[in-house]
Amino acid sequence: MRNKLKVLRAEQDLTQADLADRLQVSRQTVNAIEKGKFDPSLPLAFKIARLFNRPLEEIFWDGE
Repeated sequence: MRNKLKVLRAEQDLTQADLADRLQVSRQTVNAIEKGKFDPSLPLAFKIARLFNRPLEEIFWDGE
């Protein structure tokens, strides 16, 4: 799954650690999601969407 989490994070001047704290996950999890090496659970994906006040489909999409 592709995403634009890194772009959204940078727009708000957040570090990976800052975002991880807000999402209550590890910095490594944020890094893996940004690199497309880990797909977040649905509850985590919704939490990310709420945090950035964006529709889920605007942040995550199928890479095919």
